Amino acid sequence: MRLIEPNERYSEQIADFRQEFLDAESSMDGQGPLRRMPDPAQWLQFCRENRTEETCDPRLVPATQFLYVRESDNRIVGMIQVRHRFNAFLERYAGHIGYSVRPSERRKGYAKSMLQAVLPYCASLGLSRILVSCLKGNIASAKTILANGGVYESTVFCPEHDAYLERYWIELPPAESENKT
Repeated sequence: MRLIEPNERYSEQIADFRQEFLDAESSMDGQGPLRRMPDPAQWLQFCRENRTEETCDPRLVPATQFLYVRESDNRIVGMIQVRHRFNAFLERYAGHIGYSVRPSERRKGYAKSMLQAVLPYCASLGLSRILVSCLKGNIASAKTILANGGVYESTVFCPEHDAYLERYWIELPPAESENKT
């Protein structure tokens, strides 16, 4: 398994990934606006622009999007988004990370390993801890967060989504130095 930033080589798979979520009527967390972007090229452009403070939509925060790809068949099994900082909504509800595993690949441990794989990247951004939220009652997601060191903080009501969200913090080890002595 590996995390890679989305690129044109995966355009067809991105379209298939999106369609699988739509067909399953499943939530598309950690995918940015993919739900409303049937053209993968449009979504890829959004991901590139959203990566830096200078090009990010001013209503959003810079974020890095990753595909979680199974190496044996080069198939996208999940997506995870790391938000570099908070705005008011993220700080109160959504947190630093959103992720999802395609419906046909669930219950195989991919969410747990995907979240674990992205934690060093979070530390490289200078984050010392990250907030990850999930819907109250989403036992699988809560277990994923807990398995990665998540500590429950609180449950909040999000009026925008008419849902209760459980908030968990994960402490990060310091990023590894480039110049080891």
